[in-house]
Amino acid sequence: MVTRPVEPAAPAHAGVATLSGVRVVLGVSGGIAAYKAVEVCRRLVDLGAHVVPILTAGALRFVGEATFSALASERAHTSVFEDSDPIPHTHLGQGANLVIVAPATARVIGSYAAGISSDLLIATLLATRAPVLVCPAMHTEMWEHAAVQENLEVLRRRGVYIVEPASGRLAGGDVGMGRLAEPSDIVAAAVRIVSEARPLDLAGRRVLVTAGGTREPIDPVRFIANRSSGKQGYALAEAARARGAIVTLVTTVQLPAPAGAEVVNVDTAAEMADAVLSRAADQDLIVMAAAVADFRPSTEAPTKIRKASGPPELVLEPTLDVLAALGSRRRNGQVLVGFAAETESVVERSMQKLASKGVDLVVGNDVAADGVGFSHDTNAVTIVSADGRTDIPLTSKRVVADAVLDAAVARLQAAPVRGHGQS
Repeated sequence: MVTRPVEPAAPAHAGVATLSGVRVVLGVSGGIAAYKAVEVCRRLVDLGAHVVPILTAGALRFVGEATFSALASERAHTSVFEDSDPIPHTHLGQGANLVIVAPATARVIGSYAAGISSDLLIATLLATRAPVLVCPAMHTEMWEHAAVQENLEVLRRRGVYIVEPASGRLAGGDVGMGRLAEPSDIVAAAVRIVSEARPLDLAGRRVLVTAGGTREPIDPVRFIANRSSGKQGYALAEAARARGAIVTLVTTVQLPAPAGAEVVNVDTAAEMADAVLSRAADQDLIVMAAAVADFRPSTEAPTKIRKASGPPELVLEPTLDVLAALGSRRRNGQVLVGFAAETESVVERSMQKLASKGVDLVVGNDVAADGVGFSHDTNAVTIVSADGRTDIPLTSKRVVADAVLDAAVARLQAAPVRGHGQS
């Protein structure tokens, strides 16, 4: 948790650091200033942030859920009990790099300070370890009330950032202190907080991440594939960009990629191998999160195979083991990470893969377990290395991504940073 509160930051301007790859939970509570949160949302997205809105019941009296769902990076959340996620506050809080509350009413400030989980927004604030930026907005008399000021002081002592309101026109024609800070000031404060809080331990490093499952053609319309969604690979690319890396994402799926990342689209295992191996020498860290097929049909029928012809004989041949190829040709200082999607003996099989492929880390997971693996937004993994193992319990794939990168960065610390033109 960030422990140094700040007051209003200077407005955002050209040249300011972006929020690429940063996951921001934007909480909107029930005040007339809620309309300004729409602009805050838009500006955050423009800077590359992945914005997840949470609207309180009061906020919905002033602004529409559909507005935020359309402008943000994913749909707006409004209720603990009516969400598709059974524990939305936990997953939203764990996955956030920053939580912003704009506007923050006296009720929200008081509930947060007292630890009273009265709605989804407060529950998320209590469930996160990310930095929190609170932007109060209310009438002057409320702003100046001793209870509100004491609650804000409690939050400051806990390390919560506060962007104080401005003086100006308020609801009902009044003028005074309590007007929500301008969206540009709120976003500038967010940029500053993230720049101070997130590790830039991959700055200047070249990182290649693979994502998705390959598809091996049987005929022009059929193929052999697997269930990989690519979500974990994209989370790794997003996390690496947020830590300052120069990211190349080799992918078989089409998901929103982190701003600034080079995206290479492939389909088959052979295309994946070509894309990865042709770029490998220039990379400081390679994370093979993709589910690359082990076998492919030895021949592809030139035309669609007809049902009337009966079941065809399908002869398979092995594909190139890309991870082993990387291990055999790695350069000094390069860190390699493999993934092992298993249905049994996860740790044992991950350790076997670690030894046989010549890599630094293997991330193993039981894809048959509840909430784990291919189609989910959550994952539970064991990271194995020559030094031992680290178990990451069920959490968001972004949290898993940062845990994997933490382990990889520890092995990169002694490696020199390579110039952009080096190979």
